[in-house]
Amino acid sequence: MTRKHLKTVFIASLLASSAIFAGCKGDGVGLNIFSIEDDKQLGLQTKGQIEADPVQFPILNPATNAEAYAYINALRDDILAGGQVTHKDEFLWEVKIIKNDDVQNAFCTPGGYIYVYTGLIKYLDNKSSLAGVMGHEMAHADKRHSTTQLTKQYGVQTMLDVVLGKDQGLLTQIGSQLVNLTFSRSDENQADEYSVKYLCPTKYHADGAANFFQKIIDQGTANPPEFLSTHPSPDNRVENIRKHAQEGACKPVITTSENDAEYAQFKALL
Repeated sequence: MTRKHLKTVFIASLLASSAIFAGCKGDGVGLNIFSIEDDKQLGLQTKGQIEADPVQFPILNPATNAEAYAYINALRDDILAGGQVTHKDEFLWEVKIIKNDDVQNAFCTPGGYIYVYTGLIKYLDNKSSLAGVMGHEMAHADKRHSTTQLTKQYGVQTMLDVVLGKDQGLLTQIGSQLVNLTFSRSDENQADEYSVKYLCPTKYHADGAANFFQKIIDQGTANPPEFLSTHPSPDNRVENIRKHAQEGACKPVITTSENDAEYAQFKALL
């Protein structure tokens, strides 16, 4: 029996219990009909759509921006080397920098395709802050929040048609939607928590993501970063992130001067 046939049988059993799932309310509903391989293929589909639209997504060429990519790829590698990313060896974890200083955003598609805008890089103050935000976005992919949200949003039967290749039009639509997918509060809390877990074994300050949210709070929300269009407001996230770092007894190795000076040199490349 092929994988698709096996999946059909599995989903049929889920559909037979649809009344149970229909009664589930609130954040944290974990039903996800996508496989890991489906996540990878969906991410690849989205990557293709993004790179086919250089006007909306002006990606810096890695060949002509080798020093900048070496820096951000090394940061990604440090996160992965911490040993806390579940799908470290299954997802690609490819990083691309989008040249748009007016957009303070980052996102990670299913399958681990990471996109970071220069506007966000320049908004942040140090290396640990960028590591924290990247860890947060990587957690969304690693914990498969996007495909769980899609299953919840579109319903099991519709997503079954997508994964079985019966609705290519919707597959293209979903690929575009993934860039601006809004996550649930429970997803955001989990991504914050795992950002800390990913960074805790590294040299970085494990609560680096808290610096980003603290800066938003300090500057007010008259012109909030684009990041908050798909992520809930800071609220008590700074406190929670720092609490996770304290509970994990995370101790950074990188000094404040290294954290700031190295990062300033990186920003100057962009």
